[in-house]
Formats: sequence, structure tokens, C-alpha cells
Amino acid sequence: MKIFKHRITQSFGTASLLLFCCLPVFAQIVKPAHRQSTVERVAELQKLLSAEVAAHPSLPGELLHVHAPRQGVDVSLAAGVFDRESKRPLDPHNVFRVASVTKTFVAASILRFYEDGQIKLDNPINHYLPKEYTTILDAGGYPTNVITVRQLLTHTSGLFDYAQAPEYYAAVEGNPKHRWTRKEQVQDAVKWGKPYAAPGKGYHYSDTGYVLLGEMLERLTGKPLGPALRSVLNFKKLKLDETYLETLEPVSTGVKPLAHPYFGEVDAAEFDPSVDLYGGGGLVSSVEDLARFYRALLRGKIFHRASTLQMMLTVPPTNEDAAGGPYAMGIQRRNIAGNICWGHTGFWGTSAYHCPDTDVTIVRHYNQAQPAPDFIFKRLYEQIAKTLGVSK
Repeated sequence: MKIFKHRITQSFGTASLLLFCCLPVFAQIVKPAHRQSTVERVAELQKLLSAEVAAHPSLPGELLHVHAPRQGVDVSLAAGVFDRESKRPLDPHNVFRVASVTKTFVAASILRFYEDGQIKLDNPINHYLPKEYTTILDAGGYPTNVITVRQLLTHTSGLFDYAQAPEYYAAVEGNPKHRWTRKEQVQDAVKWGKPYAAPGKGYHYSDTGYVLLGEMLERLTGKPLGPALRSVLNFKKLKLDETYLETLEPVSTGVKPLAHPYFGEVDAAEFDPSVDLYGGGGLVSSVEDLARFYRALLRGKIFHRASTLQMMLTVPPTNEDAAGGPYAMGIQRRNIAGNICWGHTGFWGTSAYHCPDTDVTIVRHYNQAQPAPDFIFKRLYEQIAKTLGVSK
């Protein structure tokens, strides 16, 4: 939000609110009644967020960003704590692990290479992977001369997901500081599970597929994954100043600390990020950066051709009943209060959605991978839509 000249900070108990606005311009173009309405909406959003955290002790804290220009709202909010030990208040600009939200960045990068003619989506993946990977996969019953890039993007390759194997959770719990490699995770996927289905015959979410897409991006760019994503998607142009691949890229000066992620009662801040780092997850970001990215993507600012975005948002028939919402290429479709919205969720409590028809973007992060059973994920989204007056 560097384009705004003034930052107004208000306090609501232990929660903080940041409302950005360019005051001189705002006063000239917005009638007083609308300005008051905006303030009331922001106060109601803070009230909803604080109430959700207060009602669910399993959530140490929660971050929220809402960008709704038609309603005059562009705000970052926080409630709860940065970590349970210090109990310091969560700051709206603390960064966090976005986990599988990384998949949208990876998919968009692959599609940029598709636009430039450097990759064909219906080519077998053995065209783009080194032999050390194709040998592992072929031996495990995953024919790399049949599985396509498109199938990796849409989770229809049949590849077993190493990240959903009980053996993986046991290994992480037993040695949380172990430094995993991409190759090791692919090997474990083959060792721990069989193909879900023949290539192209069904939807089965698979981090393994996106780990392979991460390898492809490194080979296509000749760069490690972090710099590859940064250059292909032009982070500088998108103003993604608080987004980086954890431990694989330096943290820029001025970026606030990483909010502690929790797995139940366990503080996972000291888990080696390599548990989810190589394409299926790995990015650290802020609510504002994620809002900028998804708005740019869905408003046609990343691809050269509108048809590329249309293809990315096309849900295969096999994927209409996917858990979490119909799944296209690295992006999910979700109905929020009657509005069609696009985005992704992540393991550590991150979700980011943009609703094109109403031009509303909502990003939230609760620093808990396993909320208590009484927590209802969609409730806050429905309340936000009602507050903004966009419920249908």
C-alpha cells in the first residue's frame, strides 16, 4: 500500500486495524455520508474478526484483508496473538506460511511458459523432467510418457500425495528439523502409496504433482524456484514486497516477522519449512500481497491473453465435486454468499479469494492448522459479504 500517503491506526482491544486512504483525494471525491459508511463497515469487520477469535480458543490469532473498492473498503485487520507463549498482539502486517496457496503462483508461472510456447500442456511430463525423476516415477507405476502437464495442474494425474500419507506425518513429528528434498518427497510418494487412478481418470489432490511442476519451473528458467516465481510473475511489478520462498530466499528489509503457525497445541515455527517448500507450498506472504496477486491474476494483469486466464479457470468435469470447491488449474472456485469467487486455501490456515462480479477480494489467515471441530470456515466469509452488502 505504498501509494497511499497516510496510515490511520485504530485499536480495538488487543486487535489492531489499519485503514489506508489518501485523505486529501478521499475528501474530494467521497461524500461525507459514504465516508461514514466506510468507517462503520470497517468497524463491523473488526468486530466480526475479534468475535471469531474470541469464540474459538483453538485460534491463537487471525489476520484479514478486505478490498472492496465499490464499498470504499481497503483494510487490513488483526485479532488475537502472534504466538501463545509471548501473547504479543498479532500485527496486520505479520507474514505467514501460505502453504498450498503457493500452487496458484506455480500454475500461473507454468501458464506463462505455455503462452510463450515453451511448454505444451498436453505433452507428457517426461519432456520436462530430468531422468532421475522419470526413473523413480516410471518404476513406481506412474508412466511419465502418459501423464501430462495439464494433469499435474488439475490434480488428475493419479499421483499419490506424499503429504497425505500417515508415514509423512509420523516422520515430521519424529524429526521436525529434518531438511527434506524434493527428490525425497517424490520417492516417498512412490513408496507410500499407489496411483489413485489412471492418468486423466479422476481428481485426487496431490502435492507431489506440484512438487514436479516446481522442478519443471527450475529447469525452464535455469533458476531456483524462488527466483523463478519472482521473475516469471514479475513480483516487482505486482508489488509483492512481502512474499518470498522460506529459507530459499533472503527476507527483504522491513518485512515483519513470521506469525507462529500451530498444529493443534504444537508451535510449528521451528519445523523445517522443507516439509512443504518445493511447489506444493513454501511461500511466505502477507494478506495485502496475496490480495494484490489474486486481484491482478483475475483482472487479467498477469497473462498476455485473456484466453489463458479462461483456460486456467476451466474446471474439468472430474473436478466439479472436489473437496473445498471445484478445482481448475491451481485455483479453486467457491460460492461465497451467492458470489462466484476464485482462490485457494492452505494448510496453515490461509485462504485468499477474489470475487470478479462484485470486485471483492478477501484474504484471511488464522495461525492454526487444526482448529477445533466447532470452527466453521465459511462463516466469516458469509458475514463479510453481508457487511459489504454483496450477499445474494
